[in-house]
Amino acid sequence: MNKKEIFDSVSNMEAQIGHLYKQLGELKEHLAETLEENNSLKLENEHLRRHLDRTSIERKQQAKDNKGKKGKKETDDQAEKLVDIGEGYDNLARLYQEGFHICNLHFGSPRKDDCLFCLSFLNKK
Repeated sequence: MNKKEIFDSVSNMEAQIGHLYKQLGELKEHLAETLEENNSLKLENEHLRRHLDRTSIERKQQAKDNKGKKGKKETDDQAEKLVDIGEGYDNLARLYQEGFHICNLHFGSPRKDDCLFCLSFLNKK
């Protein structure tokens, strides 16, 4: 192998590495978007479940009210407990969507790109 062939080979490898690096960046972007979409869908699903639970509690309450006025306070307490669950998690998700880190490494600092630590934290249950 002469020097020109070696140089051409190294240049070719460099171009391949650049192409792989670009593909890796695109894959990372796609993964971050998918994780973020998954997280927002989970949050929406949780909100819908809470709403469904509250609606069913209200229907049961109305049925009880039709039979009698007893037990209203207990049902209200149950509805309040359902609302409080996950409130902190929702706040962290909102902070992340506003552009701040929520991971323990960079908590509160402005986020320029998607952070896989933050996204993995949001996907924990």
